[in-house]
Amino acid sequence: MNAIRLDGKAVASQIKDELRLRVEALKNKGVHPGLGTILVGSDPASKIYVGGKHQDCADVGIASMRIDLPESATKNDVLAAVRDLNDAQECTGYIVQLPLPPGIDADDVLAAINPAKDADGLHPYNLGKLLLNNDKPFTSPIPCTPRGIVELGRRGGVTWDGANVCAVGLGSTVGRPLSVLLSHTSINATVDGCHIGTRDLAEHTKRADIVVVATGVAHLLKPEMVRPGAAVFDVGVTRERNESTGKSKILGDVHPDVARVAGWLSPNPGGVGPMTRAMLLVNVVEAAEMLPATS
Repeated sequence: MNAIRLDGKAVASQIKDELRLRVEALKNKGVHPGLGTILVGSDPASKIYVGGKHQDCADVGIASMRIDLPESATKNDVLAAVRDLNDAQECTGYIVQLPLPPGIDADDVLAAINPAKDADGLHPYNLGKLLLNNDKPFTSPIPCTPRGIVELGRRGGVTWDGANVCAVGLGSTVGRPLSVLLSHTSINATVDGCHIGTRDLAEHTKRADIVVVATGVAHLLKPEMVRPGAAVFDVGVTRERNESTGKSKILGDVHPDVARVAGWLSPNPGGVGPMTRAMLLVNVVEAAEMLPATS
């Protein structure tokens, strides 16, 4: 068996095509969606990621603005940038790129974002609405990576309705919000959440129809831990540096041989990552669609 590859790049490209039409319709009504970013420091991966988001905006016709702060920026500096984007009418949604430098509490910064402009869906208010909303249409931004996982699976033929899902890793940006999202009646999955205290991980993963791994432990999920035909989403990232060349490569949480057992596989890179970026654009456009027309 060779798993069907869930191509995040291809699906993200489809979504961007759809967003171009929605953005054009908004502009015809006098509404101009805009994405803002706040980047603190010079982490190479974060710089690349933020740059990619601005290119995505250009691809679909969304305006973008960025605030880059030095590594030496204080918490007050970051909060001032947050206030600037809260007040900017041209910004309908924005993100603070994580991680922040040591000494700056990310929770305090995220809490200062205007919930209506929370493009990542990580503001405490929006996470609370996600938790409380079991059966109503979503009216607040959904965390991008969980939303991207669900959408990638749906467009790739994975059935979430009634599925037993094992979420390996319960971090605040993927595993926890994903577990809540999957229990919404529009998705209707049963979730088994595993974490560092789980005694026998394979016992949980082998009985799952769908496995989502987001731990940052390279090749944690082995072929013998997967039920034949299951759908597997590789989300975690480990950067392995070659000391002789100085170059690094990305390793996912899923061993490559899982592709011989799984029915579907979202690889890393090339799977959930592009979908996360696409869902960021969706959140920005949806926020703009809630604004009143001006023409």
